[in-house]
Amino acid sequence: MTDWQPAQRYPDPAVVSVDPSFDKYRIGLAKLERIATGCRWAEGPVWLGDTRSLLWSDIPNNRVLRWDEETGKVSHFRKPSNNANGLTRDRQGRIVTCEHGGRRVTRTEYDGTITVVADAFNGKRLNSPNDVVVKSDGSIWFTDPTFGVLGWYEGGKAEPESPMNVYRVDPSGTIEVAAEGINQPNGLAFSPDEKLLYIVESRSVPRKILACKVNANGRSLGERSVLIEAGPGTPDGFRVDVDGNLWCGWGMGSEGLDGVHVFNPRGKLIGRIDLPERCANLCFGGLRRNRLFMAASTSIYSLYVNTQGAGCC
Repeated sequence: MTDWQPAQRYPDPAVVSVDPSFDKYRIGLAKLERIATGCRWAEGPVWLGDTRSLLWSDIPNNRVLRWDEETGKVSHFRKPSNNANGLTRDRQGRIVTCEHGGRRVTRTEYDGTITVVADAFNGKRLNSPNDVVVKSDGSIWFTDPTFGVLGWYEGGKAEPESPMNVYRVDPSGTIEVAAEGINQPNGLAFSPDEKLLYIVESRSVPRKILACKVNANGRSLGERSVLIEAGPGTPDGFRVDVDGNLWCGWGMGSEGLDGVHVFNPRGKLIGRIDLPERCANLCFGGLRRNRLFMAASTSIYSLYVNTQGAGCC
């Protein structure tokens, strides 16, 4: 994508209002920017506000990269990374990482040492933890599809040992199944009030984003419904803003499907950010949590928007 150029006019035509309700989230003088490129498959961005930097995974290249907002420079944060995928921060600011290669979820401590959060359940190895979120009570929730063990490109080829579950890790370290029976669970995010957990079912036909009610105990999930049917599109990772809208990485290799699709809390498509590449995942960041960072195949793009990410975004 070396030939990509930013729009020459305002407002940026790549930011599309599908419904008038999206207009208020657009900033007329904000344009799509490409801040980094040269990856093989960019994933799992997370914003570090205390260092004004962005981390993201380049899974096939077995590295986590870091972009510095002040200088614009890109450097290695971790290499090798055990084919890291999803990244987030816990409520103490430590980095939580899903590793395809290690088939585990880890936490980077303040001194740089790595603690294993989860690598097995009921005596069987996890498959390839994919995406991860941390709830306000400190619990860690992650998806465990088989993508990282299907071949040698994003991990190591192996026979899956465990069902493709969604897991919850209690602050005490106890791991339990939060959801099962989802065909290749992928991206996940809580609603702003944490009463719903949204989960991408990436191998259903059509692909879906499920809305799962969080039970009153805060530890388990109850009723499950389909919020979004993706049609020909492919949802991957996503985040939720303070109004409860879902900003979803999207793609299928064609115009109008590659980029970000924005849905309101009722599952209605209200806006798009068209990218020249398929978008795998995204996060909110910047000083005001109003800068959207998008990990799209080989590159990282950013756009200022008129909303903020909810919670740990």
